[in-house]
Formats: sequence, C-alpha cells, structure tokens
Amino acid sequence: MSTVPTLNGQVIGQAHYATRALLERATAPLGVDFKQVVALNVLANGPVEPAPLTQRITSTLKVDEPEVQRVLATLVDANLAQVDHDAGAPRLRLTDAGHAVQARIADAVADISARLYAGIPTDEASAAARALTLVTQRANAELAAARVRGPVGQK
Repeated sequence: MSTVPTLNGQVIGQAHYATRALLERATAPLGVDFKQVVALNVLANGPVEPAPLTQRITSTLKVDEPEVQRVLATLVDANLAQVDHDAGAPRLRLTDAGHAVQARIADAVADISARLYAGIPTDEASAAARALTLVTQRANAELAAARVRGPVGQK
C-alpha cells in the first residue's frame, strides 16, 4: 500500500523536471532547448515588443534579462524569429521556420500531456491546478518582495 505524498516543492519539482525531460527529449531533434521553447510559445501568439517579451520570459523562467536576450538572439540567429521595425517600435515575431518548429513543439506538448494526464479525474486535475496556481502566485509575491528588500541581510 502506497502513501499519498504531501504536496510540497519536492513533489512539484519532480513532476516538473520529469515532464520537462520528456519535452526536451521531444524537442532536441528540432535543435531547440527549453528556454527557446518558452520563447517560441510566447511568440506563437503574434509579434511582441522586446520589453514585454523579456518581462514575460524572465517572470516565467526566473532568469535575468541578459539570459533572455541571449535566448532571443539564438532564435534570430537560427532564423526562427526576426525583428520587425514596420510598426514603429521593434517587435519580435516568428519566421515561417519558427512557426513550423513551434507547431511541432505544440504537437509534442499535446502528445505528452495526453499520455501523462490520461485518466486523472477532472475534479482532481482542477483542484491540483488551483493549488499550483496559488503556490505560484505566493512564490512570485515573495520573489517580488525580496527584490524590493534586496539580498538577505540588507535593510
């Protein structure tokens, strides 16, 4: 008889990293890493100005702006994204190749999700989603407060 684990960071992290490993295995043949996948998924919704794009990725991945700039530059260098200057402010958008890669990523995510979430009752999945959303909101609030306070020990 197995015991039900306590919902905590370790259980959440194990689920995240196991799922991420499956995604990385599926996207490796496409030549993109996890951070690039996140950026491609954001860009799939249409062109985005650099500042909101950078903010969204830094807040999602918890990485600094230079790292996001590096990731975006790799997408441009790989001809998966390009900078448009047509609408006044520069905006990053997917190229045709970027759309093709992102579509393959979306298919891989759908396939992985179908396998992993199969058979989980809707009410349990909904409760888990609510709990994880709340945990994320609380952690983000603590991170924001820590940025305002500065490093531990500073006043």
